[in-house]
Amino acid sequence: MTEKTCCQHRTKERSEKEYRDLANRLSRIEGQVRGIRKMLDENAYCPDIMVQVAAVKSALDGFNCTLLEEHIRTCVADDLRSGDDDTITELIGTIRKITK
Repeated sequence: MTEKTCCQHRTKERSEKEYRDLANRLSRIEGQVRGIRKMLDENAYCPDIMVQVAAVKSALDGFNCTLLEEHIRTCVADDLRSGDDDTITELIGTIRKITK
């Protein structure tokens, strides 16, 4: 049985590209949130702010989906190959939490 590299210690080593892509997504989301704050400060029209909030929610959902895809491809696949079926229970719990 191979040693768990992902979830045993609740850490995940990411490639340089994966880290950079995720960090860039978060930076864009942070910029969007700051933009919403600026709209609020400038007394922007409510529906205009709500549209921007929806865009941020969508961006966060995309970020989460990317993380989930990578988790399944690496951590879950590795655990299943090594015979650890507990990862399925964890994955189901995670999906339930993020889809509420």
